[in-house]
Amino acid sequence: MNGTDRLEFIKVAILENTIEAQLIDSILDEHNIPHRLRSYHDTAYDGLFQMQKGWGELRAPLSFKDEILEILNAVRSGPNEFAG
Repeated sequence: MNGTDRLEFIKVAILENTIEAQLIDSILDEHNIPHRLRSYHDTAYDGLFQMQKGWGELRAPLSFKDEILEILNAVRSGPNEFAG
């Protein structure tokens, strides 16, 4: 059991697509920011909820919310906005 197992994770943002989810996941891993991605894909409904709600959600401890939202906004602004 590591330290992140005891943290309470909250929904920080809705991710728009797979590419955004993979990119954010990679960046947050590089910055050692604890997070979880949860896809809204459901095989029973063949991804219907992703078309309505977005790709899925990004969950993280509240203490990292502002930093994650800054990173997400930079990613969504374009490739020149995020300097890592």
